[in-house]
Amino acid sequence: MFRKIRTWLRAFRDETRGTVAVEAAIIFPMVLWGLLGTFVYFEGYRQASINTKAANTIADMLSRETADITPTYINNTKDLFDHLSQATGDTRIRISVVRWSNYHDNFRVDWSKTRGNSLNSLGNDDILTWQDRLPEVPNQERVILVETWSTYRPMFKIGMDPVEIKSFIFTRLRFSPQLKFCSDCT
Repeated sequence: MFRKIRTWLRAFRDETRGTVAVEAAIIFPMVLWGLLGTFVYFEGYRQASINTKAANTIADMLSRETADITPTYINNTKDLFDHLSQATGDTRIRISVVRWSNYHDNFRVDWSKTRGNSLNSLGNDDILTWQDRLPEVPNQERVILVETWSTYRPMFKIGMDPVEIKSFIFTRLRFSPQLKFCSDCT
C-alpha cells in the first residue's frame, strides 16, 4: 500500500507536462495587475501635466489682459480650464492678484475670485507665510496667481485611490501695471 502511494507521489513529482499552464495561471494575474498599474500611473502623471499646462495657459492669458476682469470672464476662464484640462468631475479655480508691500513686509491681496465648490477667496491672512512660494518682486509689483484643483480617478481598481491634482502658477503682468476686477461690469 505504501509502495503504491510512494510510486504515485514520485510519478507526480517527476511529471512535467502541464507545468507551463499552471505557471501561466499563477503569473498572469500579477502581470495583468502590473500592466494596468503602469497604465493607471502613466495616465495620472499625464493628467497632472495637462492640468499644469492648462493653468499656465490661463495665467498667460490673464497676464496679457489690459481691460478689467469681469465675473463673466472668470466664469469663462473656469470653463476654459475644464476644456483644456479634459478633467471629468469637480474642478476648482482661484485667480488672485497679489502685490508686494515693503511697508507690510509681505504680499497683499488686491483681489481674488474663485469658481468651483467649497473654495474660498484668498485673503491677506492666507498669504502671510507664502513668501517662499512666491517670487521676489519690487515694492508694489503685482503678480497674478492661478491655482487649480481637479481630481484624477483611476480607470482601473489597482489599489490606488482618487488623487487631487493641484497647480500653483504665478506670472507677472505684461502690458499693464495692474489687472483690475470690475464686479459691476458685464
